[in-house]
Amino acid sequence: MGTEGGAHEAAEALLIGVYEDEGQAGRAVEAVIQDGFAMDRLSILGRVHAAGDDVLGVYALDPGSRMKAWAKQGAAWGGIWGLLAGAAGLFILPGIGPLLAAGPIVEALAGAVSGAALGSAAMTGAAAATQLATAMHRVGIPHEALQGFHDAIARGRYLVVLRAGAGQMAPWEALLRRHGALEMKVLPYTRVRDLLPGGPH
Repeated sequence: MGTEGGAHEAAEALLIGVYEDEGQAGRAVEAVIQDGFAMDRLSILGRVHAAGDDVLGVYALDPGSRMKAWAKQGAAWGGIWGLLAGAAGLFILPGIGPLLAAGPIVEALAGAVSGAALGSAAMTGAAAATQLATAMHRVGIPHEALQGFHDAIARGRYLVVLRAGAGQMAPWEALLRRHGALEMKVLPYTRVRDLLPGGPH
């Protein structure tokens, strides 16, 4: 199927699939990559379902430590690491706990954890104050959808987020649905720079 890299940002959209467990989410990620979806436009995130020493409790910057963190979470996460090497992290978020992420959302999470914030006018509501919501907003998820996805992750579900041209989503939506998505949404991609004080640059 493939994706076209030249699509203008204004014509882009996000396709988000919500999955019951990491196995289903991992298989969906593998399927879209095998069908040619650009890896740098794909994110996955979900809570760690482990306890004790299996959770490192830190975001490790070096690849060796990240690999160790992901390997402890089982075959599904280990396989996703192999597909999205270099773009994965383990975070501890207030109200959520340990969270594994891969893809562009890792940079957004790192920024949220370090205190980088959006303008207050752009983020309101119950979920808006959390680092997770800030990160989701930074990868383009519109404000009105944040609470639902925040709650899904808090309940232990997994998100697979694809960014592509608005007119290219139908085959990817069908593919994610075939791999067991509980919920599917196609949303307009929101550029973060348009939400910051001063507007577009």
